[in-house]
Amino acid sequence: MEREGFFERVYEVVEQIPKGMVATYGQVAKLVGEPRKARYVGFALHSNPRPGEVPCHRVVFADGRLADGFAFGGPDVQREMLEEEGIVFRADGRVDLDACRWPAGLE
Repeated sequence: MEREGFFERVYEVVEQIPKGMVATYGQVAKLVGEPRKARYVGFALHSNPRPGEVPCHRVVFADGRLADGFAFGGPDVQREMLEEEGIVFRADGRVDLDACRWPAGLE
């Protein structure tokens, strides 16, 4: 896997996640053709060279949790950004994936 090519494919997919929706790391990995590389999606997003363009805040864990190490301000900032877009959270702090998950790549 060529790092820059993989990272750029991740950014291209993440740029397509609509405002008001989220995707999971594994979902993004599947959409870039590397379904077993969810952790690498996280590495790519942590290195996001275009924070205003690539909405990495719209990517969450498979159970709806936010990343503790959200690269651009921490999970509180990520949550604020998502709430401003209308993302619904459950009482336990996880994103309600049933209500807000982007359907791309889901079967």
